[in-house]
Amino acid sequence: MPIVQQPEVIERINELTERAAAGAGIEVVEVQLRGAGKSRLLRVYIDKPGGVTHGDCEAVSHNLGVLLDEEDAVPGDSYTLEVSSPGAERKLSKPRDFERVVGQKVRVFLREPLDGSKSLEGKLTGFGNDTLALEIASGESLQVPLERVQKANLKFDW
Repeated sequence: MPIVQQPEVIERINELTERAAAGAGIEVVEVQLRGAGKSRLLRVYIDKPGGVTHGDCEAVSHNLGVLLDEEDAVPGDSYTLEVSSPGAERKLSKPRDFERVVGQKVRVFLREPLDGSKSLEGKLTGFGNDTLALEIASGESLQVPLERVQKANLKFDW
């Protein structure tokens, strides 16, 4: 299902989601609007220190549903609202995402190869000045500017 590219709609939904989550220590990680017609899906990812509970998702879903209806923020007739945690291997994209996971294992895909590889995996030992400090398996420390990162996510060891 393709992501709908309507920046002004997504921005407004994001504002309403922030309001729906306010006061509960819940952070809005990402808002996606996918599909068209009656098969549209509004997916909202939330997080908080210590993890998200089912009750957190329910509360944000209820509060957001009311706000979306009051403001008629989603154009068209119908959509499905889904509120969930970003999961154990969550996507990392904003500086605050990287700041939050310092000390944890990450997988990073680069726009251009670094030392012959476009994929790196290791412990994120620091993040500052828009640069990731990454310790890879060999023990080597790498500095990776955020602008070189195409995609990144937490890496969960089973």
